Parts: sequence; structure tokens; C-alpha cells
Amino acid sequence: MSAPHRFTVTVDTAACCAMGRCAATEPELFDQDPDTGTVILLDPTPRPELHEPARLCAELCPCGAITVSDD
Repeated sequence: MSAPHRFTVTVDTAACCAMGRCAATEPELFDQDPDTGTVILLDPTPRPELHEPARLCAELCPCGAITVSDD
């Protein structure tokens, strides 16, 4: 029996340059720290309808701080 399909999102806050594109694009998945502006991941295993927006946020991130794993 194979393992269930798992979609995960991770963020590297050290790499985040606080541009806010992720939070502006998908506020159900991302927020920004009010003091530093760095990314806050709200849901590391989002529901299926948020998979494409998560991929888009990873592509839009100018710092490469968002990673999507689809295994």
C-alpha cells in the first residue's frame, strides 16, 4: 500500500526579504510579522484548492523563501 499524497509548504524566514507578495496573493496561507515583515506560514498542509495559489506564491517570491513539496 502506498503512502497518501502529501502537499506541503515550507518557508525560510531567514531568506525572506519581506516584500509581502505571498501575503498579498494568498492571505489564507501567508501573513507577515508586524515587526519584521517576514513571512508567517499559516497552513503548512493546505487544502487542495490552495495548492495552485501556494505554487504561485513560491514562484512570485523574489527571495526564494517559499518551497512547495508535492510528494
